[in-house]
Amino acid sequence: MNNTESSGSRFDDFLEEEGLLEDAQAVAIKRVIAFQLSQLMVQQSLSKMELARRMKTSRAALDRLLDPQNPSVTLHTLQSAAKAVGGQLKISLEVPGG
Repeated sequence: MNNTESSGSRFDDFLEEEGLLEDAQAVAIKRVIAFQLSQLMVQQSLSKMELARRMKTSRAALDRLLDPQNPSVTLHTLQSAAKAVGGQLKISLEVPGG
């Protein structure tokens, strides 16, 4: 294990001990999704209004989805966003030792 892995593991342990690991992971996942959607919007020259229209949602709901600091998002919203940019949502559950 190198120094980076060791400190990352200790940090995860700290977050878990403080009861913060799950929230930190949720925020990290949301940030990645928001970043990916933003990049696809740029690549496809999609405005927020157009993406919201394709998703059949409001601009405010889309803003919440694109806000990396707001971890609240429904599976329906994620599915709608993926479909609106021509993608497919894939979610998996990983079980240790499974």
